[in-house]
Formats: sequence, C-alpha cells, structure tokens
Amino acid sequence: MKQLAQRQRLRQRGAALLTAMLTVALVATLASAALWQQWRQVEIEIAERGRSQTAWMMTGMLDWTRLILREDARSAQGAAADHLGEPWALVVQESKLSTFLSQDQQWREGDAEVFLSGQITDAQSRMNVMNLIVNGQISPPVLARFAALFERLGLPLGELQTLAQQLQSSLQTEQTDQGRNSAVPNNAPLQPLQTAQLAWLGLSPRTLAVLQDHITLLPETTPVNLNTASAEVLSAVLPGLDLASARQAVALRQRGHWANLKDAQTALGPVGSLLDEKQHSVQSQFFQVQGRMRIDNVVQQETILVQRESNQVRMLWRVQSPQQSL
Repeated sequence: MKQLAQRQRLRQRGAALLTAMLTVALVATLASAALWQQWRQVEIEIAERGRSQTAWMMTGMLDWTRLILREDARSAQGAAADHLGEPWALVVQESKLSTFLSQDQQWREGDAEVFLSGQITDAQSRMNVMNLIVNGQISPPVLARFAALFERLGLPLGELQTLAQQLQSSLQTEQTDQGRNSAVPNNAPLQPLQTAQLAWLGLSPRTLAVLQDHITLLPETTPVNLNTASAEVLSAVLPGLDLASARQAVALRQRGHWANLKDAQTALGPVGSLLDEKQHSVQSQFFQVQGRMRIDNVVQQETILVQRESNQVRMLWRVQSPQQSL
C-alpha cells in the first residue's frame, strides 16, 4: 500500500510539473506574439512616417522647381531663349538636407541623415513622339527624321514603323472613346503618357533604353530646342547635318547660346536654311524634373513633367518610383 501511495504521489508531481511547463510555454508564446505585433506596428508607423515625410519633401522640391522656372520666365519676360547656361539647367548634386535649413530649423542629433539631389531637363531638347501623327496620319517628314535618329543610334527601323502605326491606332482609339462609339477594336493599344510606356507600342527594352535620352512624349506637338538638343537629335532634325558637324555645332553653342533662329541659321551654315519655326525653336515650354531623396539607406525617386506658360508653371504628371534599399 505504501509503495502504491508513493507511486501515486510521484505521478501527481510529474503531472504538476508538466502542467507548469506547458503554462510557461503558453505564456512565452503569447508574450512573443504580442511583442511581434507591437514591433510590426512600430515598423509600419516608421515606414508611414518616412513615406509621408518623403512625399512632403518631394512636394517642396516641386515648388522649388516651379519657382526657378517662373523666375526664369519673369527675368526674360518670356522673350529670351532657353539654354543650358541658365540656373534651371544646373544639376543639384547629392547634398545634406540640413544645409538647406534656416537657423531656426536646426537639424537635431539623432535625426535620420537625409540627402537630396535632382535636376531639371528641357523636355523639348528631345524629339517628341507625338509629332509623328499629324491630322490622324503618319507624317512622312517627321518619320524620316526619326528614321535618321534610329540610324545614328544603330536601332532597327522596323520598330520605328511599328511605333508609328501603333501610336496612330492608339490616338484613333482615344478619339473613338471620346465620341462614345462602340466600334472600338479590342486589340487597340492604350495611349502612353510617358516615355517608358512606349514599350506598349512595340519598342523593345533595349531600343527604349538607348532612346531614353533622345525622345520624349509630350501632350502636344512641339519643336526641338536647338540650344539644348544633343548632337544626335540635331543631326536627325536637320537633314544634311551629319553627326560630326552636329557635334561641332554643339561645341560652338557652348561658347554662346543662340538667341533666335537667325543666329542658329548663321552658325549652322547652309544647313541652317532648312530651319522651320514649326520644327525648330530656341525656347521651351515643357520641362522634366527628376528628384532623388536618400534617407539613411532608403532611396526614393520621382519624375515630374511640368509645362510653363508665361509666368505660370503647372504639373502634368508625377511618377514615384518604388523605394530602393542600398
């Protein structure tokens, strides 16, 4: 009997010990889950605060850009040429945001390191893809200029033909939609708004990457600014101007910009007689703004297209790239 009672007591002690261990494990699990939930909420709040701060800083950068372009138009009273020697063309290298703060907004120790960089690019320094379509039809002269650019860059002309046809189809589809006509082809491409979306119209990723610095997509037909265009673009928009001569013209332009088309005609020689006010200009209305902000190891980039009319600068679209971690 004594042995049986002793065994029963040992069993009870083992059960109590097992129950205690299970209780401790359950409490530890619940505490870990609560701690993880709290950590997750803190991380979400930090990310949301960082996103909000970045958005406000990028908005401030946009306001700063609009101020520069507006002051440039006011100083010239809308009559001067736009060229690469003006303040808007200066590239802002990566700089600490604290260097831009006033004395009453000192950067406090322990705050995140924020770096800002960006630049304003003349969108009319590039060939506008929208110029390919005139009155709903593909323009042969403009198509020939784009073909010259493709040849300068060593790109397949077949993709250019596809691009023109698809762009024409997309514009016709948009007009049909606005007219509320049900006869809309199901395979008609969407009209792109940005250069990166030209892949919808048949451009391969490689071709699009090469063309990125030479073409643009603006909401209306625009002339090319001869003061800001690259040598490749100059040689393409001026028939008879080879690439070597275009590079010489760019070097000559760096000594002093062309105030009007007559100055450009004089500098370009015989080729200058082909200048046309509808295709060539020394002024610009459209500008592309690229901003980059780095907070510690997180990088946020934005691209903005603005249009300047007289002294007013308005935003046409704004694209935010996904955040990257260094």
